Amino acid sequence: MDQNNVSKRAVWQLIFSAVYLCFFPPILMWLAGDWRWVEGWIFSALFCGLSFAIVFYLYRRDPALLNERFGSPFQKNQKLWDKFLLVIFFLVFVIWYAIMPLDSHGFGWSPRFPIWLELVGALIFTLGFYLLYRAMKENTYAAPVIKMQKERGQTVITTGPYAIVRHPMYTGGTLLLLGGPLLLGSVYGLVVGLLLSLMLALRTFGEESMLRSELAGYEEYRERVRWRLIPYLF
Repeated sequence: MDQNNVSKRAVWQLIFSAVYLCFFPPILMWLAGDWRWVEGWIFSALFCGLSFAIVFYLYRRDPALLNERFGSPFQKNQKLWDKFLLVIFFLVFVIWYAIMPLDSHGFGWSPRFPIWLELVGALIFTLGFYLLYRAMKENTYAAPVIKMQKERGQTVITTGPYAIVRHPMYTGGTLLLLGGPLLLGSVYGLVVGLLLSLMLALRTFGEESMLRSELAGYEEYRERVRWRLIPYLF
């Protein structure tokens, strides 16, 4: 796809993002059964605002990556195992998003979290989005599916957060998935978030197997940057 077509598609992708993100707050508040839920509005503002900020950044700076991020979750050169994993991940993510308002506010299954813990959750949630932004800023090949992008001249990325861990996007995703339930005060959301985080960690094994065999220089990078997601731990 030539650069002009990519740029034109990026405009529509930006507009689509603005529209579909507007649906998330009403769904959250409807499930909670309380449109005055302060934590719910804070979560929604962070989730929608930071998501759109990243999309807008890609629209301005890297429309080719934005186009990749809007690609089909099932692609011709995508690894077969990744297709199954993404289906499961999407379904569990829907459960994660739905169970938090039901748990913390709709049915009140979880005890009320102290304010300081909710603030810590908001900080972790925001940090997760920041890592996602930094990873996509450094890595124009950060497609949402596991595949080689030979047509785009894919190379090993070693700068920014990639100099610290090999999968900073997954680190950011993990922080997002755990910080959100803390902000909203949901024990069940935290459990589901841990499950999703485990799925992200497992995905790194399959992704690295592909990169080591198909991407020149990745083995040397792997030896230099030892940690997958968390420095000195994993």
